[in-house]
Amino acid sequence: MTISTRTLGTTSPLTVSGLGLGCMGMSDFYGAPDEAGGIATIHRALDLGVTFLDTADMYGPWTNEQLVGKAVAGRRDEVQLATKFGIDRGPDGARRGIQGSPDYVRAACDASLQRLGVDHIDLYYQHRVDPTVPIEDTVGAMKELVEAGKVRHLGLSEASAETVRRAHATHPITALQTEYSLFTRDLEDEILPVLRELGIGLVPYSPLGRGLLTGAMTATPAEGDSRSTAYFPRFQGENLATNLTLVEQIAALAGTHGCTPGQLALAWVLAQGEDVVPIPGTKRVRYLEENVGAADVTLTAADLAALEVAVPRDAVAGDRYGDLSSIDA
Repeated sequence: MTISTRTLGTTSPLTVSGLGLGCMGMSDFYGAPDEAGGIATIHRALDLGVTFLDTADMYGPWTNEQLVGKAVAGRRDEVQLATKFGIDRGPDGARRGIQGSPDYVRAACDASLQRLGVDHIDLYYQHRVDPTVPIEDTVGAMKELVEAGKVRHLGLSEASAETVRRAHATHPITALQTEYSLFTRDLEDEILPVLRELGIGLVPYSPLGRGLLTGAMTATPAEGDSRSTAYFPRFQGENLATNLTLVEQIAALAGTHGCTPGQLALAWVLAQGEDVVPIPGTKRVRYLEENVGAADVTLTAADLAALEVAVPRDAVAGDRYGDLSSIDA
C-alpha cells in the first residue's frame, strides 16, 4: 500500500496525501458514534501516509472536531487538517440554517481552532453557500483569517461554477469539496471545467456513494443511520435494488483486477486527475486499509471505458439528496 502526494490548487497550492480520510461518520449520521474506533482509525491512517483529514464543526455537532483534535495531538506536523463552517446546528443537532456572514465566519474559525486544539487550519471550507450573503463578503472574511495566520488555505463546498469564479476573484481558492463518484457525476458538466480553468483542486466526498459502491450493503441501513431516511433516496426500495444491480457490474470488473468493488470505485475517482483527492470516510481500521489499497489499483483506458459501460453516467436511481435546496446552483 503506497500513498503518494497530490497538490490541490495552483495559485494557493496545498500538498496533501493523495487519498484523504473523511472523519464525519466517527461522530454522526452513520450509526452510533465511536470515538475510540475513530481515533484508532486516524492513527492508523497517519501510519499509512493518509495525512489529509477532513472534519467540520457541524459533525456531532462539534464533537468530531474534538475527536480529530485528540487524535492528532502530538502529530500535528504530519497532518493536513481541513474543517468547515456554515451549517449552523443547535446543541440538540437541529439545523438552524446556513450562515456566511463575516462575523459568523470569524467566530466559527476561533471555535474550531479551540476544539481542534491547534493554532491554524490548513484548509478552511465554507460548508454550504449562504444565499443571503454575497460570496465576496464571506470569502473576504475568510481572507482575513489567512492574513491573521489562523488559516493557510481556503475552500468551498457544494458551490456552483459561478460562485467559485466570484470567490476565486476575491481570494485564491485552493479546493472545492463536492460529491463525486461513479454514482454522482453532474459536476463534470460545468463545475469541473471551471476548476481546471482556474487551477482549483477537487476534493470528492462520498467517493464510495455513502457505502453503496463498496458492495457490502445489500439492504437499507438500520434505523438510526441517516441513510435509512427519505433524505437519501438512493437507499430506498426500488432505487436501492436498481443501484445494487449496478454495483454487481462493478464487482464483476473488480474481480478481474483482484480488488474489491470499493477499491475499483475509488481507483476510478483517483484516475480522474492528479488534482483530485477523494476523502472516503470510515470509523473502522479495516475499511481504511481497504480504501488505501485502491491507490495500488492501476486503471487503463480500456478499464475506464469498461466502467463507463457498466455504470452509465445517468443510470443510478434516485437523487443524491432528498432535499437539494441547500446546494448552490
